[in-house]
Amino acid sequence: MSSIQPGILGPVPPLARYLTFNLSPGEDPRQNLHALSEAIDGDQTVVGLGQSLILTLEGHVEGLRLFPRHAGPGFDVPSTAGALWCWLKGDDRGELLHRSRAIEETLSPAFILENVTDAFQYGPSLDLTGYVDGTENPTDEQATEVATVHSDQTGLDGSSFVAVQQWVHDLDLFDAMPQHEQDNTIGRKKSDNEEIEDAPESAHIKRTAQESFDPEAFILRRSMPWADEQWAGLVFVAFGKSFDAFEALLKRMVGEDDGIPDALFRFTKPITGSYFWCPPVTDGRLDLSAVD
Repeated sequence: MSSIQPGILGPVPPLARYLTFNLSPGEDPRQNLHALSEAIDGDQTVVGLGQSLILTLEGHVEGLRLFPRHAGPGFDVPSTAGALWCWLKGDDRGELLHRSRAIEETLSPAFILENVTDAFQYGPSLDLTGYVDGTENPTDEQATEVATVHSDQTGLDGSSFVAVQQWVHDLDLFDAMPQHEQDNTIGRKKSDNEEIEDAPESAHIKRTAQESFDPEAFILRRSMPWADEQWAGLVFVAFGKSFDAFEALLKRMVGEDDGIPDALFRFTKPITGSYFWCPPVTDGRLDLSAVD
């Protein structure tokens, strides 16, 4: 019996590491991918396959496509495709390092590691701006329903789609804002996390109120802050039974319908944008039957 990778529904870990791989020219990825599927149970490491990998395998996953690119006044939302994505969850940075090395070795030489991002929890599920992240996130049965694909296609039932973006915050700019301006940018009060009813239409909460769409645009967010020696921000991760809800939210954020861009773009910008398909697990291993 296939089921969703359990790490998708599990809690956000204290620490994480994200790996993005591309394909090596002239190499057949099948053997390395199957070796990975035997080693990964979808719990402490969640795996997603990109469109280029699916096409290389001559497979087809209904609903998988490229991340959409958008641009607006003063901002750009890029599309940066990857072949394979791994989300490593844990509480020991050294263990995550060695686990990522083992994955890289398993996938070599067919895959090239293109990007590594280390992430962490900040306080009680805070973004680095100090605001609570994921307040309206679905839980329990709703989370499962929102994130899980139901299909008659072989190997697709129990899978999930994931949108991944790395955002870079200008924290100096944000910190220089008066408190009321920060609150109106987010749409909530930092002091008590209460929603501001008369916030501007550009406030992030108003732009992305999932229940305000028709149909409702609920996604399961599993985002985490990240930082290196120079920059910091948020790795935005959103799972869904399709990309439709995420794309509805993104279009509202960039102001496609009403010309009002999300106030977040005043201090933060995405530098990546990728879509992946997360295969289900069967008998404790990744089920690749949809693309075999």
